[in-house]
Amino acid sequence: MASSASLQRFLPPSPHAAASSSRRRSGRARAAVSLPSSFPPAAGEVPAERLEPRVEQREGGYWVLKDKYRAGLNPQEKVKLEKEPMGLFMEDGIKDLAKIPMEEIDAAKLTKDDVDVRLKWLGLFHRRKHQYGRFMMRLKLPNGVTTSEQTRYLASVIEAYGADGCADVTTRQNWQIRGVTLPDVPAILDGLRAVGLTSLQSGMDNVRNPVGNPLAGIDPDEIVDTRPYTNLLSAYITNNAQGNPNVTNLPRKWNVCVIGSHDLYEHPHINDLAYMPAVKDGKFGFNLLVGGFISPKRWAEALPLDAWVAGDDVVPVCKAILEAYRDLGFRGNRQKTRMMWLIDELGMEVFRSEVEKRMPNGALERAAPEDLIDKKWERRDYLGVHPQKQAGLSYVGLHVPVGRLQAADMLELARLADEYGTGELRLTVEQNIVLPNVRNERLDALLAEPLLRERLSPQPSLLLKGLVACTGNQFCGQAIIETKARALQVTRDVEKRVSVPRTVRMHWTGCPNSCGQVQVADIGFMGCLTKDTDGKVVQAADIFVGGRVGSDSHLADVYRKSVPCKDLVPIVADLLVERFGAVPREREEDEE
Repeated sequence: MASSASLQRFLPPSPHAAASSSRRRSGRARAAVSLPSSFPPAAGEVPAERLEPRVEQREGGYWVLKDKYRAGLNPQEKVKLEKEPMGLFMEDGIKDLAKIPMEEIDAAKLTKDDVDVRLKWLGLFHRRKHQYGRFMMRLKLPNGVTTSEQTRYLASVIEAYGADGCADVTTRQNWQIRGVTLPDVPAILDGLRAVGLTSLQSGMDNVRNPVGNPLAGIDPDEIVDTRPYTNLLSAYITNNAQGNPNVTNLPRKWNVCVIGSHDLYEHPHINDLAYMPAVKDGKFGFNLLVGGFISPKRWAEALPLDAWVAGDDVVPVCKAILEAYRDLGFRGNRQKTRMMWLIDELGMEVFRSEVEKRMPNGALERAAPEDLIDKKWERRDYLGVHPQKQAGLSYVGLHVPVGRLQAADMLELARLADEYGTGELRLTVEQNIVLPNVRNERLDALLAEPLLRERLSPQPSLLLKGLVACTGNQFCGQAIIETKARALQVTRDVEKRVSVPRTVRMHWTGCPNSCGQVQVADIGFMGCLTKDTDGKVVQAADIFVGGRVGSDSHLADVYRKSVPCKDLVPIVADLLVERFGAVPREREEDEE
């Protein structure tokens, strides 16, 4: 099983005073970088010079692009070259930045880029377009496990911002809080540290929150408890929340998950690295899938690396894969910088060999013939009341409408976790919350609580149950359409027209970046603009159909493009009848 004993050798040394950014960042671009015209190459066709690392380590432990690879870079890479983003954390740059008024920050390109780009390395996203001067803060929460104390602290932060403050459960099993102002950030970071939380390395070209089974350790049918592994991965990725510059200059974001049950709640097929439990030669470990991702121009399912690692080697293989990606990944067009593009370019065997030579012993075992996933398993619903593997205890899955919570909701959740459970809460990738460790004799009292009866139902309707929505243009400057309120309203209006026989997963995303993961949904809606019948530009959505999760996973295809949002309800109702067995409801003649 995973242990922390061997983790330290994969972490960087304690950070020390770094040289000035000007000394670290000297040098000009000298050679253009381009992708080959055809993918993948035949075995042996990758020239040796292509496998030369494009980055090098500088004073302070930071990794930077070599001078000869600095032509043709995307704007984000140029921002990284101008000033090391991690310096805002590892060298306490945030303390000075937080003292500068926004007007002065915007007057200089360096500080403006700090606020709009580099602060994302600290998990802070400036909402310049819709909430100027306010930030969304994204946390690390391995396996989605949190505590009542942590929840109360986050609630206290957003409560101070009044109407501007709220929180979201994300599709990577963690929290995002909204309304944060820059002068408050140093104190908030200290507060997070005090309750065992961090926002470090949760945005931009970093490893996102490690996802695991939301029922880890309490599920009677789990294959393996994923919590030790996701905790080790998060500890490595952030150097125990001290900052890990070895993996903070990736070509793009990178997702990882550890699979713990047959249900595949973790969505392995859309992660850059997925650990699939497998036994080889009588020893427990994981087969590896690599390269899954979703982006505006392309979405691809993860592929087998043909590699198996023992349970104790989850960190070294993660480190080796990240270093191969960091060293060799393309840094031009941002639409072609996810890890799958590198795999395409090199071919899987060459990519695998690059990972292998970065392993501690220079070797990587071939995959076990089969993993432990039951391919015929019917995915279970975790909402509602379910018995745990621990006698006399149950977990209760609560539906959070489109993942949005206010401070009062969070404070009440913390109280319920303490009063009925053990002070623990679990977040899920479907933006819901699980309350574990409830004594069976207390279940009736818990279910009678006003929060569960009025706001966070354990038994939502079949369409609301599978509803997911990204932030939308209420806060996000990239979103084209409003998502959360619209998703709820369209779903409720559709429910007036049809009755469905089972849960239908409907996902909404405000733009092609697909934070709402529409490609894994039964029905997905991706925001766009179009002209209506009167020639007026209106908010609209491309409709996706056919995404599947589980062992027969499949990414959705475009069903219909540019449908005005005001026209969606009858189209979705008809689609549910045609494809998902829905039955039209009887409607009164005067009903609109």
